[in-house]
Amino acid sequence: MTASVVSGAPGARSVSRAVVVDGIPMSALMSEAPRPRAVVVALHGGALTSGYFDSPVSPRLSLLTAGAALGFTVIALDRPGYGASAPYTERMPTVASRVGLAYATIESFLAGRPRGAGVFLMGHSMGCVLAVQMTADSRGQDLLGLEIAGIGLRPHPEASTFMGPLTRGERGSARPAPATLRDALWTPPHLYPAGAAGALTVSPSPGYEGDDVRGWVGSFPSLAAGVRVPVHYSLGDHERVWSSGPAALAEVASLFTASPRVVAAEQAAAGHNLSLGLSAMAYHLKVLSFAEECALSREYSDSAPLPGG
Repeated sequence: MTASVVSGAPGARSVSRAVVVDGIPMSALMSEAPRPRAVVVALHGGALTSGYFDSPVSPRLSLLTAGAALGFTVIALDRPGYGASAPYTERMPTVASRVGLAYATIESFLAGRPRGAGVFLMGHSMGCVLAVQMTADSRGQDLLGLEIAGIGLRPHPEASTFMGPLTRGERGSARPAPATLRDALWTPPHLYPAGAAGALTVSPSPGYEGDDVRGWVGSFPSLAAGVRVPVHYSLGDHERVWSSGPAALAEVASLFTASPRVVAAEQAAAGHNLSLGLSAMAYHLKVLSFAEECALSREYSDSAPLPGG
């Protein structure tokens, strides 16, 4: 793929950038560290944009701000079919085309820029689908590690009335449930700062995302088995879209059979939107700490003497 930078001032923090990859404009928010420890590439969920990772109501809750402050360059990418690429969805009809576009976009954004120990990939909700697809790809073995959050194998019982039909045609539960998916995403409201939901930029979901939702439960186990880098998996203790709790965390963690290290973590005082809640800083610090551990592991691996040496 060919790419060219078309906007963005180097050296700035939390700036909008865009590149063109094979004629498709790709956009992102980016915060740069002068000598980065590593690069964190973050992939937002459905019907949102890269702004999910840059809290519109509280800078201290922003992944972009926290990452740069701790020496990480952060690229919050508008996933294929979102942001600047929204009018070009027909040119990314397959998983392979979207994975290739995402990798080419990352390389273009980082062209001529330091990346420290490497690239760490982070996904939230529907962004986890692309994140896992990318990491299971042959190019994924070069990543430092993977964080996925707000995703699972089974809909939460309280959300099965609308999540079941979206995933595997399951029948809804009789348990009390949030009225809509939006309600489940923002439950309970006291765990979010005032105005967080209303301040977000929303976006129409690209057509392919419906297939991703319907195929996720069936494809997730085989994709996870192909991941060969360290994995961190997070769920809020008040998650109401996907099944949560210790058993659900362990079930998903067990899928990553080829990963050298898997950590499953429940984030206290958090709902589905972990990067927007009042506990977002605590969550981001956990993820960045794991990315630091991945960087240390790579450095140790690269410097370790060969057996018998």
